[in-house]
Amino acid sequence: MSTHVGLWIDHRRAVVVEITDQHETIELFSSNAERQPRRAGDSPLSGAFESQQVPADDSQQRALSGELHAYYDSVIARIRSADSILIFGPGEAKNELSARLDAHQLGGRVAGVEVADKLTDRQIAAKVRAYFTKQHVAS
Repeated sequence: MSTHVGLWIDHRRAVVVEITDQHETIELFSSNAERQPRRAGDSPLSGAFESQQVPADDSQQRALSGELHAYYDSVIARIRSADSILIFGPGEAKNELSARLDAHQLGGRVAGVEVADKLTDRQIAAKVRAYFTKQHVAS
């Protein structure tokens, strides 16, 4: 029994569709990564020390990277057992996840990486079904 996984991903959300011979499941993952971190304290800030109340850019980037790595790791843990993986989505997250899969020695299982706009969960499932059905017919 082969397991195919389709994954729509961006930096905020991932939708994993797993297809086997007997069933199809859809699972959602949310990211805690925040691109535009808020200032601590009262808003709006004013005064001579306003800049000290905003975290430095490099610490914001490190925090974002750490949150994204944890997010990608949770998605990888879910799709690790798949025989083939289709990754698609609107931004850079799909390429970042693909590179992370390569680092985990799972890059050989990636069937494709495609650009896709925002889709509903049903549209994502339909795209994954169509991709792997077409792939089986071509084989």
